[in-house]
Amino acid sequence: MGTYRIVTDSTTDLTPELIQELDVQVIPLCYIMEGKTYHNIPGGGEMTDREFYAKLRAGSMSTTTQVNSEEFLRVFTPLLEAGQDVLYIGFSSGLSGTYQSAALAREELKQRFPGRRLEVFDSRCASMGEGLLVYHAAKLQQAGKSLDEVLSWLKENVLNLCHWFTVDDLNHLKRGGRVSTATALVGTMLGIKPVLHVDNEGHLIPVSKVRGRKQSLDALVRRMEDTALDPAGQMVFISHGDCLEDARYVERQIREKLGVRQVELGFIGPVIGAHSGPGTVALFFLGKER
Repeated sequence: MGTYRIVTDSTTDLTPELIQELDVQVIPLCYIMEGKTYHNIPGGGEMTDREFYAKLRAGSMSTTTQVNSEEFLRVFTPLLEAGQDVLYIGFSSGLSGTYQSAALAREELKQRFPGRRLEVFDSRCASMGEGLLVYHAAKLQQAGKSLDEVLSWLKENVLNLCHWFTVDDLNHLKRGGRVSTATALVGTMLGIKPVLHVDNEGHLIPVSKVRGRKQSLDALVRRMEDTALDPAGQMVFISHGDCLEDARYVERQIREKLGVRQVELGFIGPVIGAHSGPGTVALFFLGKER
């Protein structure tokens, strides 16, 4: 397995089964709901994903908190003390300060462990897009690749990790400042659904608008048709905000139209879901460009 450990955060939205298969360590990020702080533990932990989305649908608000460098020191230190090097693949710096907190911890630990390596990589990814990047890194590690080889692959391929999202409820994007109040009001009245992607800087950017839910799901598939590299030969991830049937519809479409054979489905966890809301569907794959 090598003498280095891959560490990431719970915004990867990896299922517990995938985490076990990949043998990666996941740092739980936190969110606040109804005045209480919860840890976003893969698989549910303190609150299941379904419970979280039920509360959102009932009108509860959720906010997220940034991980500070102390939390990273707590996770990284025992690994370095045990003689392991560490490759941390972090949540997009374009969406959170998490990566910067990890970088601060690295600077401190470099002084304390001069003989060890601690690499901090900005995924510029989110949700199972970050998860898919970690998946590829872990599979390379399991194939015997060194830390340097995995890091080189990440640098060369990170901008080929495509993220395409659509949301069902514009009001959650409005709360997060992603769309204006007027856009949310008119869009809701007309049944307009935005199609968004994560750009090269790791920001979530609206790209187009379509009318109707099915059309928005089909738009994700068309984006994959346009840019995917060897769709039949790659792993594809689909995450959803408690709308499994819509995610399965996208899965059927990419299997039929693109010959995709490997697909993993998972929930969009509470840290991302607090901003995207219930009914979000996201499609992740390797493509020619983001």
